[in-house]
Amino acid sequence: MSNEAAVKSDLKLIVFQLENEEYAIEVDYIQSIERMQPVTRIPRTFPFVTGVMNLRGVITPILNLRTRFGLEEKEYDDSTRILVVSKDGLEMGFIVDGANDVIDVPVEKIEPSPEVVGGVETDYLRGVVKLEKRLFTLLNLEKVIQVSEI
Repeated sequence: MSNEAAVKSDLKLIVFQLENEEYAIEVDYIQSIERMQPVTRIPRTFPFVTGVMNLRGVITPILNLRTRFGLEEKEYDDSTRILVVSKDGLEMGFIVDGANDVIDVPVEKIEPSPEVVGGVETDYLRGVVKLEKRLFTLLNLEKVIQVSEI
């Protein structure tokens, strides 16, 4: 029982970059981190749906998180990554500016999101984490990958 309680007290997060901000997703949802690859466009989809790609034999929808969050588009470069996430049986990729690192965060360090965070709608955010001199935003995956919109 105490071992399970210890597991619940820390969250392991992947920290990634969008514009000048750092965001995080729980490692449990991350299947892989890929370099940018060709993505096949799909007509008549939302602007944030970049398309699909064949990832080890699985056709995976790819979302551009910059577009999803209403941020300015940016050319892909050597730092651009695709975070392949899996949630509730759905697998998809998020295009991000860079994947920075993996960190452990005590659950009590997660604070509610302020009303406005860098222009990203607060619906997409689960909380803000302050760790030493860093501040990053924890994503609410349920909202980011809302199936009705994709």
